[in-house]
Amino acid sequence: MPAKYKDDYAKIYKQRWDNIREKFDDKEIYTSKTAQQYLDGLVAEIVQANPPLQNASFHCYFSCSGIPNASYLGEGIIIFNMGLFYRLNNESEAAFVICHELSHFLLKHSDNSMRKYVTTINSDEIQKQLQAIKGSEYKKREQLDKLVKELSFSNSRHSRDHESEADSMAVEFVHNTRFDVTGALTTLQLLDSVDKDTLQTASLLEQLFNSKNYPFQKKWIAKQEGLLGGHALLKKDAELEDSLKTHPNCKLRIHLLEPLVTKYQTNNSLRFITDSSKFEGMKNIFHYEVIEYAFKINNYSRSFFYTLNLLQQKPSDPYLVAQTGKILNSMFAAQKSHILGRLVDLPSPVYTPSYNLLLQFVQNLYLENYASISYHFLDRFHPQLDDYSAFKNEYDKSIMIAKQ
Repeated sequence: MPAKYKDDYAKIYKQRWDNIREKFDDKEIYTSKTAQQYLDGLVAEIVQANPPLQNASFHCYFSCSGIPNASYLGEGIIIFNMGLFYRLNNESEAAFVICHELSHFLLKHSDNSMRKYVTTINSDEIQKQLQAIKGSEYKKREQLDKLVKELSFSNSRHSRDHESEADSMAVEFVHNTRFDVTGALTTLQLLDSVDKDTLQTASLLEQLFNSKNYPFQKKWIAKQEGLLGGHALLKKDAELEDSLKTHPNCKLRIHLLEPLVTKYQTNNSLRFITDSSKFEGMKNIFHYEVIEYAFKINNYSRSFFYTLNLLQQKPSDPYLVAQTGKILNSMFAAQKSHILGRLVDLPSPVYTPSYNLLLQFVQNLYLENYASISYHFLDRFHPQLDDYSAFKNEYDKSIMIAKQ
């Protein structure tokens, strides 16, 4: 490490390593041999066509996270979130994502960002501002928040330069393979809209949880003061709004990349180098894996959200039906033990309206509501799903709970 600011570098590198280790310890990294072999096949196509990658030491893994993203974590570790993979249309788009993260790795963007952070935070200018804030009699928190925001936007602009660099290098890598370089543009177009709502929460909740003997109640999805209701509307801040997106400024990135893609575009490129059914099979499996993982790490509300999203498309899927009952029964048990707040997210402006409405629904329910909603929902699928053990377990549990 550099002799100057060595302690700061030691701390930040340790944080990076701890983050990597945590993803393995928490079993976020997907260990299916079939999935890993499939991903290794895509990577091999890229490496074989690009000599600069052949002597580089790196590893690519699928992450069970439902967040639509991929990232270079440092230490040669690249993760491809299932939540992004199952939104893609073909393997050429997957190849661009992999090449983009490989570009971050080769260009040392992570190390450069850490060096910039350490240098900036130790600069005379920032240290003077921090000392001035420390010596202030009033509004210390307000001044500190303002400084943090300024540093954040400065870092964001720096990161966007990195994204454009990685985009360009990624197209060069893809161009050398059999993949279609236009996948770069279609991927960025997808990422630009990835934060938009697809779940019609209000209508779906009423459709699923309305029964003759236990009608759906509008108050279950009504906004309450102190959650999202009762807050003054903020003025629209386009820069802040874009910065909160999972993938900010994709339109500009597309504009910058179009000339290069047009230059390399050819009719001989392939959207798939393997059987497309394998790609579709992975996407299908990953929809279920993100549901399981969110529940396993005790984020019941995220698991609920992913389950309902898929239930829109597959309303009679035995697993999804059973999982819905499992989540509601688990919420009942957690609420009874007064720990539900640790297992669900609270409504927040940073979430989409559809997810916030689901969170509002969870917050509005009383203990007996969880039990009754679960029972009456599962009862609609009895006895036709009784042979499916996961369903039968949750159905029997819901009967016992409803009797309490």
